[in-house]
Amino acid sequence: MFPLRHGVAWPVWVEAARPSTLPAAVIPVLLATVLAAVHHSADFPKAAVCLGFALLVQIGTNFANDYFDFIKGADTSRRVGPRRAVAAGLVTPDQMRRAIWLAFGAAFLLGLLLVRDGGWWLLPVGLLSIASGLAYTGGPWPLGYNGLGDIFVFAFFGLVAVGATFYVQAGYLAPAALPVGAAVGLLAANILVVNNYRDAETDATAGKRTLVVRYGKKFAVWQYALSALVALLAAPALLLSGYRGPVLLPLLLTPWAVNLTRRLAVSSEPKEQIALLAATARFLAAYGGLLGVGLLLGK
Repeated sequence: MFPLRHGVAWPVWVEAARPSTLPAAVIPVLLATVLAAVHHSADFPKAAVCLGFALLVQIGTNFANDYFDFIKGADTSRRVGPRRAVAAGLVTPDQMRRAIWLAFGAAFLLGLLLVRDGGWWLLPVGLLSIASGLAYTGGPWPLGYNGLGDIFVFAFFGLVAVGATFYVQAGYLAPAALPVGAAVGLLAANILVVNNYRDAETDATAGKRTLVVRYGKKFAVWQYALSALVALLAAPALLLSGYRGPVLLPLLLTPWAVNLTRRLAVSSEPKEQIALLAATARFLAAYGGLLGVGLLLGK
């Protein structure tokens, strides 16, 4: 159980886990499992373990972000986004630190089940995933404070999550895993883009050098737009891997992608950007659903 502060209910921990970000953990596992099913290799118990691992790493990373941003001064009373548990005084730093280790420890133990069946090479992959979650905002050179958070999300919630989940079930890597993983990773990173766009001023004050802080908000809008475009183009790229027309279903989301990009470009209020953050997560979920259907119908 997570160590609750006296008088604080479970909803505080649910809020600290940031449910709106969890599609970034669910969608790559879902699509990798659909891809495995298309290749007649789906193993749903193993997929469930992968999903549990991904969710625990995501939650542990969110807890670590809550803790380290408070310790480093990035989350203060000037924060304009959703409240953070430690900064709001709902959870003590010591309690959050224990929750971080509990989440990552549970992920490690669950991941050992995958190592048993998928091979020992998965152990360093899992450990690196956990270490990167900690290093996102913690450690002597935090990734998120040095403009590498986007790469972390793209790699581990895209390429690694899709590739490892497929491999655990099928025992090999299909060529389609690369465009699927890249697309999911880019859309997951767009959630981070919106988050950093909203927090650009307070991040800059705290020395958190995200890409938005380094290169400005216009750069962030272009990054968001290009990531969405490349993700949408991944669907027709699957035609080169032998898939048929139904894999183009995600292209139906093109007007939505344009609208989300426009909203980001003209947004000026934190309330608008918080809504856009949730909408970007819903876009990722919709993309995953349509691509999943396309993979099943198009092979």
